[in-house]
Amino acid sequence: MPATVGSTSEPAGYHVERTVSAATAATATSVVDYDDAIVRKFFIATAIWGVVGMLVGVIIALQLAWWPANLGLPWTTFGRLRPLHTNAVIFAFAGNICFTGIYYSMQRLLKTRMWSDALSSIHFWGWQLIIVSAAITYPLGLSQSREYAELIWPIDVAVTLIWVVFAVNFFGTLAIRKVKHIYVAIWFYMSFVITIAVLHIVNNLAVPATLLRSYPIYSGLTDALVQWWYGHNEVGFFLTTPFLGLMYYFLPKAADRPIYSYRLSIVHIWGLIFLYIWAGPHHLLYSGLPDWAQTLGMVFSIVLLAPSWGGMLNGLLTLKGAWHKLRTDPILKFMVVGVTFYGMSTFEGPMMSIRSVNGLAHFTNWVVGHVHSGALGWNGMLTFAVLYWLLPRLWNREIAYPKMVTQHFWLATIGIVIYTVSMWAAGLMEGLQWRAVNESGQLANPIFIDIVHRLEPFYWLRLLGGLLYFIGAVMMLINVFKTIGGPERVTAGDPTAVPAN
Repeated sequence: MPATVGSTSEPAGYHVERTVSAATAATATSVVDYDDAIVRKFFIATAIWGVVGMLVGVIIALQLAWWPANLGLPWTTFGRLRPLHTNAVIFAFAGNICFTGIYYSMQRLLKTRMWSDALSSIHFWGWQLIIVSAAITYPLGLSQSREYAELIWPIDVAVTLIWVVFAVNFFGTLAIRKVKHIYVAIWFYMSFVITIAVLHIVNNLAVPATLLRSYPIYSGLTDALVQWWYGHNEVGFFLTTPFLGLMYYFLPKAADRPIYSYRLSIVHIWGLIFLYIWAGPHHLLYSGLPDWAQTLGMVFSIVLLAPSWGGMLNGLLTLKGAWHKLRTDPILKFMVVGVTFYGMSTFEGPMMSIRSVNGLAHFTNWVVGHVHSGALGWNGMLTFAVLYWLLPRLWNREIAYPKMVTQHFWLATIGIVIYTVSMWAAGLMEGLQWRAVNESGQLANPIFIDIVHRLEPFYWLRLLGGLLYFIGAVMMLINVFKTIGGPERVTAGDPTAVPAN
C-alpha cells in the first residue's frame, strides 16, 4: 500500500527506500536513493550556529544589565554585537534548519532525489561562507544599519547568487517529481523561496561607492517604508512560512496522525501569502507615512490573526487522540510548545499593530519580548523538535542521552517564559512612565536615564532566561555529537516496507 501523508511508517535510519506512486501502486515500484548527506551537513550547521548565536545573545543581554561587559573595545560593543546576534539566530540557526527540513522532506514528498547534488553542495558551503562573512564584518563596524539587512553590498550579492542556486535546485526537483500532488508543506517552502528573493533584492538595491560602502537608492520616508516592508515580511516569509512547512511535515510524523484538516492548511498558506505582504506599514504608525497607508498596514495585520490561528489550531488538533504521548515524548512537547508560541506571537503582533496599543508599546522592551516569543518560542522550539526527530534517522543511532532531551525541553521552556514575561513587564513600565504627566501637564519622568535605571532588574531576569535557553542548546549540541559518535543500531522490520511521505 502507498504511504499516506502523516504516517510514520518509515523505518528509522533507512535511506534507500522503496516507494510506490499512487498512480502505479498496484503495478510498479521504484527505488529512490535520497541525498541525506546534504541534510546532515545543514543539520550540523544548525546545531553549531544555534549555540554561537545564542551565546552572543547572552553576552549582549549581560551588556544591557551590566555595562562593563562591553569591555571598552569597539568590536565588542552592544551596537556591533547585536546585529551579529540577530543574523546568527535568524539566518544561521533558523535558516539552516529550514534548509535541513526542506532537503529532507522535499525528497520524500516528491519521491525523487534533489535535482543536482552539486547545486546542493554549493548552496551549503556558500551559505556558511556568507554567515562567516557576516561574523567578521559586523564586529568591524561594516554595516548598512538596516534591520535584518545589515550586510554590506558584496555579501548581499553573494546572498543573491546562492539563493538563485537554491531556487534552481528547488524548482528543478519539483519538475522531476515522481508524484503529481504537491503536499501543502512544499507550497509553504515555495513561498519562502520566491518571496525572500524579491524582498532581498528590492530592499538592498544600492549604488556601490567602494568595496565596503554603498548608498541605497531610496531616501527618507520611501527608504523607511521599503525597509519595513522587507523587515516585517522577513519575519513572515523567513521565520514563518518555511517553519509552517516543517510543522505540516514533521508534526504529523511525530504524532503518528494525519494533519487534522488539509483544507484548512490550504486556506492557511494562501491567507498568509495575501495578507502578510501588506502588514509592514504598522511599524511606521505615528510617522510621516500617509494615514491611509498606516491604516492599511494596521487592518491587514489584524486580519492576519485569522489564518495564523487557523494554522495553529490545525497543528494542535493534529494531536487529537495522541495527547497522551506528551507524557513520554519530549519531541512532541517541543512541537506543542512551539506551535502554542506561534499562536501567542500571532495574537500579540496584530494587537500591537493597533494604533492605541502601538503608542504604548513602540520603542519599548515589549517589542523585544514579542520578537523573542516568536523567534525562541516558535522557531527555536520547533527547530529543536525537528533536530531531535531527525537525529536518530539521519545517523541510524539511538539518541545518546534521551533524558537530556527532556531536561533541555524544561530549560528552554522556563527560559523563554522568564525572558518574555520580564520584557513584557519592562515594556509596559517604560510605555506608561514615558507618557505619564503630573497635575500641571508636564512629564512626570522628565529624566530619561531614571527610567533606564528602573529597567535593570528586568534586564537581569532577561539574562537569566536567555542563559537557561542557551544552556539547553549546549546540552543539545553535546547530545548530537555523542549520538553521532555512538554505535549504529540494527534496524528491525522489513527493509522493503513502504516508508512514509
